[in-house]
Amino acid sequence: MKQTFTIPAKHGFSARVYKGNLLRLIDVEGEQIGDFVAYNVQDTEERLDPIATRDALETTQIRKGQVIYSNKYVPMLTLVEDTVEKHDLLSPACRPEMYKLLYEKDIPYENCYMNLSAALAKFGIEKPGQHYPFNIFMNTVLHEDGSVEFKRPKSKAGDYVVLRAEMDLFIAISACPNEQSMGNGCHSTDLCLEIDAEQSITSYVVSGKEADELEPRLVRGG
Repeated sequence: MKQTFTIPAKHGFSARVYKGNLLRLIDVEGEQIGDFVAYNVQDTEERLDPIATRDALETTQIRKGQVIYSNKYVPMLTLVEDTVEKHDLLSPACRPEMYKLLYEKDIPYENCYMNLSAALAKFGIEKPGQHYPFNIFMNTVLHEDGSVEFKRPKSKAGDYVVLRAEMDLFIAISACPNEQSMGNGCHSTDLCLEIDAEQSITSYVVSGKEADELEPRLVRGG
């Protein structure tokens, strides 16, 4: 059965999903990045790893039919549908220090680091030193001289990706709050997640402020 969840602009979301579940993430209005992380339910030291994924795929750009790997080089998710075909495996989650450095802004709570941390805490996962997501709908361009450019997302209203869970997972998504960058369309809007699952899905919607009381720690590699 299909279960539908709204991820409000500037908020985080988490859910416990099961092997074989299909996750359709929809950009409701267009040009909205979704920072996506995942952890193995059986071993939360194993997590989605964009660096291992780039290494395994030998590319910085994932395509339909390819796998997203964990830090232990185990398949976690498969990209089974994609109407945009432009996402990011390079950038870390935005966080307060980034806003101070890049934009000279003091934004302590409305950022993906806080959103993801608060969302994962609902399942007992401690706040790491940093999150390294699969940045869905993010349009990062690599130039020949090695420079990086963050362009407007190519996603339009109603565009989506479908991911198949290859193991039982705790997932978290942040509707990126960054309104300073063209990379998020200079605005933050809702995302919609549809999960096709026989099981009833436990989920939470959180604000980044809920992460303020969490103690940070470094997540060990697998």
